[in-house]
Amino acid sequence: MKTDYKRTAILTLALLSTSAFAEDKAKAAIPAAGADGWINLFNGKDLSGWEGLEGYWSVVDGAIQCTETVENSKQTNLILLCSKDNPEKFANFEIHFSFKWVTPGGNSGLQIRGKIDKPEMMHVGGYQADIDAGNGYTGIIYDEGGVAGGRGIMSKRGEKTVWSADNKSTSTPLDKSDAEIKAQIKPVGEWNNAVVIASGNKITYSINGQVTTEMIDDSPKACKDGVIGFQMHAGATMTLQFKDIKIKMLDKN
Repeated sequence: MKTDYKRTAILTLALLSTSAFAEDKAKAAIPAAGADGWINLFNGKDLSGWEGLEGYWSVVDGAIQCTETVENSKQTNLILLCSKDNPEKFANFEIHFSFKWVTPGGNSGLQIRGKIDKPEMMHVGGYQADIDAGNGYTGIIYDEGGVAGGRGIMSKRGEKTVWSADNKSTSTPLDKSDAEIKAQIKPVGEWNNAVVIASGNKITYSINGQVTTEMIDDSPKACKDGVIGFQMHAGATMTLQFKDIKIKMLDKN
């Protein structure tokens, strides 16, 4: 998310839990969970099990890299897809990943419980754990594409936000302030470790061991399950890398 980009589309790398968009189910299948319950979503070598628009997604130095320039930016939302063997969509889970900005500009994020709302544009909307190169938005939860009810910034960094059944929000401060949390997020050129936990109506986002924001969503517009994905915002010259991507399914609530 970035307010400057409201009129531009977003490039997204997504992990899909069904076979939609997947022409080869075997190729797109997610690996089996290990004895500890964790599933590695990226092998560190290539994009096996993923599919998406060529020219934007690649593997560089053991990481998934998304790259665009203002000149080659597409005015659509693009997805790199992976499908899960069983038909259940991703609902309750803990996902870990690392991200590093290679260039000083750009905006991205992790889509969770997302919806492919514009298949022809390969756009995924819904909850987004936001990240950006300047760390202005890194650590917040945003409603990409208005899919979660057009609620914009849903939970700010340094806050716990509760959305009620009548779709109204109230926020209280976490133990550390926005500025204190921002100071713990590493700048361009350095790796950050992120964790997002989706369990029932609660979403918790952490970076480098620090909870950045928490959200309780009891709104009728709440996202219950769906796509997991990485975003690359259109309209910028940017390079961003992701690695160490793994997920564990949690018990249903």
